[in-house]
Amino acid sequence: MKPIYQFLISSTVVLMGCNPQNKSSENPKVATEVTQKIITFADFKKVKGVDNVQDVPFQLFTKLDSVQFFVNPDKEAAHLKIAYNKLDNYYGFEEFDDFYSIHYSINNNISNSIEAFVLKSEFTASFDLTLKGVNLYEIRSSTWKGSQDFKNKSFSKYGTITEVSEQEFKAASANKINEVLVKNPHIKLKDDNWIYTENGKETMITQHETVSTEEGTLSNEYIGQSPSLHLEIFKENSDETAVSYYTFYNVKSLANFEISTDSYPQILPGKNQISYISSNNDVGSDFVISQYTAWNHNLGTLLYINFTNFKIGDETKAFWKDDKTFYAEVHPTNSAVVQGKKQKSAFIKIQLKTDLLQK
Repeated sequence: MKPIYQFLISSTVVLMGCNPQNKSSENPKVATEVTQKIITFADFKKVKGVDNVQDVPFQLFTKLDSVQFFVNPDKEAAHLKIAYNKLDNYYGFEEFDDFYSIHYSINNNISNSIEAFVLKSEFTASFDLTLKGVNLYEIRSSTWKGSQDFKNKSFSKYGTITEVSEQEFKAASANKINEVLVKNPHIKLKDDNWIYTENGKETMITQHETVSTEEGTLSNEYIGQSPSLHLEIFKENSDETAVSYYTFYNVKSLANFEISTDSYPQILPGKNQISYISSNNDVGSDFVISQYTAWNHNLGTLLYINFTNFKIGDETKAFWKDDKTFYAEVHPTNSAVVQGKKQKSAFIKIQLKTDLLQK
């Protein structure tokens, strides 16, 4: 049979001949073989590079040695396989059925950036990250009873840390032993000032809003009273940064400022111990336990841990089940909220070694 040639881009058509022994009138079968067009980065759409991560809707992460870049969100589209580089950033902008669109800077040069489409099966979006496979024990540094340690990189020196279910977290919270902060009815907001009133005498504690400082404009929100410490607690917010502080005032002593913590405090009555857990601006999270002494208004650090592999969720949900078992809601380090998507919460349990904080 004389061969017939069909020229097609990226495909070859093969005409199958008839079996001479088959006398039926069936049409010949046609088989199509699709071959991949060879492409380079030049085949992708050029885009403006990302110079501010805050403008990125979400980031993507992979554990593969290589990933595929498609020119369109179609599995049959031309694509390029590239080796994974831990220094590369995959900035996600849109989500499709099986793909994410990304902006990718070739050789980390933002002036040479492209739009590509990557398979969801090869990446995990920042809002879908979990603690699976994460080393919770890893720490950057620690301080124990006044002694700093930058060499030890494991929390095992001080206790254990594990991920627990939300069910265990909620069940344990029903028996928490740290104080519940209750509003003091003698503290009211008046003329943009927080005022403590007793026996007809008014004492101004602090301003409510537009507090001018060297660090910018602050505002103060009343949180409640620690019955055991006899201190009133306020949340100090800044217009300049997302960082908040919790300040403690003694209203019985001319409303003097006493101490502060970097996050929502957990107070253990009878021990005069104050703890908090907060996201570190640099790496991971800080877990701090301090001893309060009223006579000199001092807050001395008993234990400081800088965990590296998770950030804090709702800081107000952290609690002590007993004097050595602490629970908190956390998120993976690179987890982020995306419009229309909730980041996945995880829950941890920290158990300190027996007598770790004993003098």
